[in-house]
Amino acid sequence: MNKITAAITAVGGYVPDYVLTNQELEKLVDTTDEWILTRTGISERRILKGEGKGTSDLCVPIALEICRKRGITPEDIDLLIVATVTPDMTFPATANVVTDKIGAKNAFGFDISAACSGFLYALDTGARFIESGRYQKVMVIGADKMSAIMDYTDRTTCIIFGDGGGGVLLEPNHEGYGVLDSILKSDGHGREYLHMKAGGSVKPATIETVQNREHFVYQEGKMVFKYAVSNMSEAANGILERNNLTAENIAWLVPHQANKRIIAATAQYINLPEEKVMMNIHRYGNTTAGTIPLCLWDYEKQLKKGDNLIMAAFGGGFTWGASYIKWAYDGEKYGK
Repeated sequence: MNKITAAITAVGGYVPDYVLTNQELEKLVDTTDEWILTRTGISERRILKGEGKGTSDLCVPIALEICRKRGITPEDIDLLIVATVTPDMTFPATANVVTDKIGAKNAFGFDISAACSGFLYALDTGARFIESGRYQKVMVIGADKMSAIMDYTDRTTCIIFGDGGGGVLLEPNHEGYGVLDSILKSDGHGREYLHMKAGGSVKPATIETVQNREHFVYQEGKMVFKYAVSNMSEAANGILERNNLTAENIAWLVPHQANKRIIAATAQYINLPEEKVMMNIHRYGNTTAGTIPLCLWDYEKQLKKGDNLIMAAFGGGFTWGASYIKWAYDGEKYGK
């Protein structure tokens, strides 16, 4: 019997309706459309509006789209993993909220917090459950409501992030398709450069922490850029070498959408031309754990059975990694 691999059999995605443009940000902070575009490649980002709306409300339409495409019901799901840094609440896990909202009565669920690398961590974790032979349908979602932790007086961060996410269904495969390899890394020394200062057990929320605006994303952009390029590139190159792959037989690089310059530098490092790089940062900004599955959602129609994909990400922690996926179906049969 051939080895069990975890194949991606359907993709879903969701972005809110409200569009926050660079022109609108010009009215909030000292910036310009040209400055944002030149440094990040972002033209607009989506924002989840509405009282009582959270990350689970991004996940629900993603999960339901995946079920619809695959022709299954939520009750068929064995496990739901949600990668996010903006859970609905500290506990319970957002995955538990989502399983309840969609009626996935037979699924257990948990969250993974690995910042912008979260989807890769969750995907590899989900693949291990499939490979065990005990689970048939594992749903992996990456989604974040970054507007909830964004300081819209800080021009260095508020121009970058948006709300949204995507997800995939993993199922057993005996033909060699699916998640074939991953390199996942972390280094806690990098936490000082990208984090949230308050709100955890070390520094719980107080009137002072709120007044000092310590519940928003803090980032030292130059340091993050430096480490992102080197670590994403190193991980992606490691995957290529370990699997005897070259730029010629890679169909797509699926990079975390942090910044167009980081994406370009990573692609250049592994000698991939621009036409082989998935990119939608100009429309959605950085949705943290949501960027990679959102790329799959946007590009699904262009994916062919047997395509070799390299996913690469870098995030707070620091966390980073890369994965090798052999695509299991022709995307045209679904598309969005």
